[in-house]
Amino acid sequence: MNNSVMNSRNAVCVIVHDKDSDTIAAVHYAAPNWSPQPAWTLPGGKAEPVEALDEAAARELKEETGLLVDPADLALVHVVHVEQGWDQAGQLIVFVFATDTWTGELTNTEPDKHLAARWVAANHLPEPAFPTTVQALAAYRGGGLSFSRYGGPVTAG
Repeated sequence: MNNSVMNSRNAVCVIVHDKDSDTIAAVHYAAPNWSPQPAWTLPGGKAEPVEALDEAAARELKEETGLLVDPADLALVHVVHVEQGWDQAGQLIVFVFATDTWTGELTNTEPDKHLAARWVAANHLPEPAFPTTVQALAAYRGGGLSFSRYGGPVTAG
């Protein structure tokens, strides 16, 4: 059991929604180990094996954008089961959180990984965008907690 915990494949991302301007914080990801071409996505990353998911989301948001959020202000809005991660290391689960409460200025704090960090329209990421991010935003706009899959066979229910 410990081995599976230590090999946790949990990822987190955060929809920071500025409701006044109806924009969200996005990063233009460019590190070649995850995407063959630069793509827009939500701030986020892998959760450490012993880290609470909301705390991981707040940490990743700060690391990637400089925005600060209290984990208590994060609401789980979507879960994506990814059949094959972009790192080609198998399945992973992405927990998508959202908030409209933060402090700090949006900054590209990881220029070695991202081309840019900027506020974009909440209803549409610039292209190209990570498919799972597109799914997560659609689910968020739909309201309520939801689940989706990305990749792999579609099974009839």
